[in-house]
Amino acid sequence: MVLSLLLALLWGGSQAQAPGFSLRVQSVVMVQEGLCVHVPCTLSYPRIGWTEDTPALGSWFVVGTDTNKGRPVATNKQDQEQGGSGGRFQLTGDPRNRSCSLLIRDAQVEDSAQYFFRVERGSYVRYNFVESPLYLEVTVLSLTPRPQDHGTHLTCRVDFSRKGVSTETTVRLNVTHVPKDLVISVSRAKASAPEPQGDSPYLEVQKGQFLQLVCASESQSPATLSWALEDRILSWSHPWTPGPLALVLTRVTPGDSGCYTCRAENGRGSQSRTLNLSVQYAPENLRVMALQANRTVLENLGNGTSLPALEGQSLRLLCVAHSNPSAQLSWALRGQTLSPSQPADPGILELPQIQTEHEGVLTCRAQNSLGSQHVSLRLSVVCPPRLLGPSCSWEGEALGCTCSARARPAPTLRWRLGEGLLEGNHSDASLTVTSSSEGPWANGSLSLRGPLGSGLRLGCEARNAHGEQSAAVLLLPDKKGLLSKALGGGVFLGMGITTLLFLCLILAGTPAHAGAPAHAGAPPRPKATRRSTILDYINVVPNPGPLARNRNRNQNRKAMPSSPSQASPPGAPSQECKKNQKELHAAPHTCPGPRSSTQASESESNQENLHYAALTFSGLRPWDTRESKDTGPEYEDIKFH
Repeated sequence: MVLSLLLALLWGGSQAQAPGFSLRVQSVVMVQEGLCVHVPCTLSYPRIGWTEDTPALGSWFVVGTDTNKGRPVATNKQDQEQGGSGGRFQLTGDPRNRSCSLLIRDAQVEDSAQYFFRVERGSYVRYNFVESPLYLEVTVLSLTPRPQDHGTHLTCRVDFSRKGVSTETTVRLNVTHVPKDLVISVSRAKASAPEPQGDSPYLEVQKGQFLQLVCASESQSPATLSWALEDRILSWSHPWTPGPLALVLTRVTPGDSGCYTCRAENGRGSQSRTLNLSVQYAPENLRVMALQANRTVLENLGNGTSLPALEGQSLRLLCVAHSNPSAQLSWALRGQTLSPSQPADPGILELPQIQTEHEGVLTCRAQNSLGSQHVSLRLSVVCPPRLLGPSCSWEGEALGCTCSARARPAPTLRWRLGEGLLEGNHSDASLTVTSSSEGPWANGSLSLRGPLGSGLRLGCEARNAHGEQSAAVLLLPDKKGLLSKALGGGVFLGMGITTLLFLCLILAGTPAHAGAPAHAGAPPRPKATRRSTILDYINVVPNPGPLARNRNRNQNRKAMPSSPSQASPPGAPSQECKKNQKELHAAPHTCPGPRSSTQASESESNQENLHYAALTFSGLRPWDTRESKDTGPEYEDIKFH
C-alpha cells in the first residue's frame, strides 16, 4: 500500500544568470520513502529563434550529468530514454507554457540528490539552469513498536487540504520479539512464595531441604521454557501454555548439585540464565582403608572393625569422607590426638613399625560446620609364639620340666612325650601336666614319676593363629639303663642358647674337667663322650602362620648349627666354641683343647665308664613380661663336669 503525503513547499527559487533565462523552483524538497511529491516549477526564456509552432523540450538531470551523453530522470522527448528512475520521475509541466513542474512517485532513499532543468526550443534557446538546482531529500518513516504496543491500532491519514480531499488507513500491530527479562525465583519452603534470585549465580542449600526454582520470561510470540542440569533436560513447557516453569526438588541430595540453566526460546531467538546449586551436608560415608606390609590391595574397614597388625611391621591407614564444605580429618589413639603423618593430608596415618603401645582403639574423625562423623577401629598387635624351654630338673625321684612361651594372642602349650600328646591339665600315678596363662604368656609344667624308658624324647609346643614353635630334648640312659640325675643342676633351653650349646657338645673331645683345679681327695671324674651325654640334641622347629612365616624363617635360619666341615683345625680350639665362650662369659678352660686321634678313638669306644655333661644355673630369673628392645637370647652360666 502506498501512502500519499504532501508536504508544504518552501518557495525560494533563484533567478537565472543569463539574460532572458530564469527558473523558479523550490530549492529543497523533502519526501518520505515510498510516498509521492509534486514539485511546481516555472521558467522563462527569450523569444529568439522560435515561433509558436516550434516544439519546446524539457528534461530533468542529476547535477553533474553531461546532457549530450547522459540520460535524464524525466523528459518530454519521445525518443529520449530516461535514467535510473524507472519512470517514477515525470515531467508534468509543458515548457511551451513556461512550466517545468515535476512529479515523483514512490520516492526511494537512493533518489536523494540535486537536480537541474534543461530547456530546448528553436536554434537559440538551449539552456541548462544549473544556477537554480532542486535538492530532493527522501526520508524514512520509522516506528519502533514496544512490547506493550502489541494489539494496538496504528492509523495513517493524508489530507489534501487545498483540494478538500483526505484519506486514512488503520492497522492492528502484532509485535513479536526475542524473549527478555528472564527471571529465576527461589522458594525454600512449600508454603512460601518464590523470591527473585537477583544477579547472584550461586545458591547454597542444605541436604534434605525443599527447593523450588521458577523460571519466567517476557516474549511475543510465546516462548518455550526449559530447565536443564548441566547438559541434561529436566523439564520444559509448551508454547501454548503461557506462564512460568517451576522445577521442584522435594528433598535436595548431594547429587542435585551442579549448574542449572533456564532457557526461553521462540522464533525470534532465545535467552538463558544459569544458577550454580551447592548442596551442603555434614560428613558421611566415612570409611578407613588399610594397607599393611606385603599387601598391595586396600582393605575397607567399617566402624568397630578389629584390625590385627604383626608386631614390627608397618601399617598405613587412609581415612576418607564425603562432605560439603570439606571436612577436617584427624586421628586419635585411645582418645589422644595423633600428629598427622602428612600435614598436607591429615587423613593419612602411617605407623612405620607396629609396637605394643599402638594397641587400642584408633579413631578417625571428620568434621565440618554442619556436623561430624567418626570411625573407630580396634588395633590389636599380634606376633607368633616365642618359645622359652623346656627346662628340666630332678625333683627327688621325679623329673620335672617347665616350658613358657610368649605370643599375641597368648599361645596354647602342649607336651609331647615320645609319640604321645599331652594337653591341658592332667594328673595320674606316672605324670602330672599343668598349664596356665597370663597376658601374652603361657606356662606349662610336666612331672614324670617312676622308671623312664630309654631314648625318651620330650618336647614342648606353642602355637597361636599366627604361627607355632616347638623344642625337643632326647634323654639318653646311663650304663645301668636309667636316666642320669645329672639334670639336678637344671637345664634351661632357650631359643638363643640352642645352637651354641649343641656346637660345644659336639666339639667336646677332651675330659670335661681338663684344665679345672683338682680338689684334694676328690675322686677322678670320668671322661665325657658324645654318646653318653644326657642332653643329646635340641631341635627347634618353627611353623609360622601367615603373618610371621617370613620372619620366623629368618630366625630359624640363624638358629641352625654350623656344618661339621667348619670345625676348628687339629691342635686348636674350636672357633665356634671360642665365639660361644666370649658370648657366654665362660672361663677359658671351658673350650676343649687339642685331641689326638688315639684319644678320640679310645674315648668313643669306652662304653663302660659313666660320662655326662650337666648345665648348672646360678639362679633362675623370672622372665620380664615387658617386651625387651634387645631381641637377642638370654643366657645362664654353663659349667661342664
